[in-house]
Amino acid sequence: MRVIICGAGQVGWQIAKHLSSERNDVTVVDNNADLVRRITDTLDVQGIAGHASYPDILERAGARDADMIIAATFSDEVNMVTCQVAHSIFAIPRKVARLRAQSYLTAIYSDLYRRDHMPIDVVISPEREVAEAALRRLSSPSAFETEMFLEGKAQLLGIQLDEDCPVINTPLRQLTDLFSTLRAIVVGVRRGGKLFAPEPNDQLFPGDQVYVVTDVEDVNRTFEIFGKTTKRQERVVIVGGGNVGLAVAKALEQRTERLRAKVIEKNRTCAEHAADALERTIVLNGDGLNMELLAEAGVDRADAVLAVTDDDKTNLLASVRAKQAGCPMTIALVNDPTLIPLLDPLDVDAYINPRGTTVSSILRHIRHGRVRGVYSIGDAEAEVIEAQILSTSPLAGQKIRNIDFPEGVLVGAVLKEGKVVKPQGDTRIDEGDVIVVFTLAADVPEVERLFQVTIDFF
Repeated sequence: MRVIICGAGQVGWQIAKHLSSERNDVTVVDNNADLVRRITDTLDVQGIAGHASYPDILERAGARDADMIIAATFSDEVNMVTCQVAHSIFAIPRKVARLRAQSYLTAIYSDLYRRDHMPIDVVISPEREVAEAALRRLSSPSAFETEMFLEGKAQLLGIQLDEDCPVINTPLRQLTDLFSTLRAIVVGVRRGGKLFAPEPNDQLFPGDQVYVVTDVEDVNRTFEIFGKTTKRQERVVIVGGGNVGLAVAKALEQRTERLRAKVIEKNRTCAEHAADALERTIVLNGDGLNMELLAEAGVDRADAVLAVTDDDKTNLLASVRAKQAGCPMTIALVNDPTLIPLLDPLDVDAYINPRGTTVSSILRHIRHGRVRGVYSIGDAEAEVIEAQILSTSPLAGQKIRNIDFPEGVLVGAVLKEGKVVKPQGDTRIDEGDVIVVFTLAADVPEVERLFQVTIDFF
């Protein structure tokens, strides 16, 4: 498949890395020649320096033969015009655009993206994706990473193991014997900076970061088994009242269970806008790093502090100060992946990676066939893929123990007739089942072959 990616920033780089590793013909366009040079030096892609919305630049990028264009530059307007040019001049079949401004995303204006108006097949909103990720973090405060699968019936949890974890030094095979009714599978382990799919005889050690796929009804029990508390949250302080913070606060107001939230926003105009848009949430205008303001917001009594300003360092420092003030749980929005190793020494409990959520959303929309969900883990190190089994798939009718999966692949959950089943060796995969699979990046092409699904346009 021939794909043009407009924008060589973090999101464009990650999408290019995914698609080029799966033997697609990828061309990246960016008006920053240095970024284009960096991406062509490190990935097996072609690069064009120039404005993505210019017809002559798209022509040089091979638009006449392209199957898909992904517009992910920093400008909403450039992304929109790029899709229009791709449609009107080059008839590119599938067009994906990343749009940030909330005005473009209001439901009443959705007709704007019709084929005879502004033809965009898929609109990705990073702010909405990040807000949803923040809400998932708040609902699973003991996890450093989480994502939903199987229509909300299964959940991926990233859990950091401490010294007091009850299952330390226990082979994974024994976990099944000890907790036979627990519908949870450890699908990935990060140890010493390296991510791998564990074998049944592997043990877990303090400091490991484990990825677990579990039935949502067993989430609390899973946390308890891995030594984590599951206290229900009643008070949340949000540092940052921009699009992300406002979306989270609105969602919290709409929940049926009572949850008190306060928002701290430095920009007065932004704070006033948030105060007007929210009904029950108190908005404080001031610096989220100010200890007096944090005390006024009640961080010492809060169950969690969510730092989601547009500055990574502010988010990390606000989390540190909240911890100093007595808040037990801090979650920081972090764009720069090089800052992630600082989370542990700074005692920040969890982070939200906007790049990762946006990349996962784009991948979910461009996979063809019966792939229903894709979640990217780490720095494109692995994926968790949700897919429906086709009758033509080599998996159909096979027991899991008889399937020749690559070493870096594990089945985390199976949905049979609407019920989540814990996958075991004698579990039979039938046509129509939906399975959740953890796969290291190098094994993605083989997994897609097993699904009889290719990365393609609809």
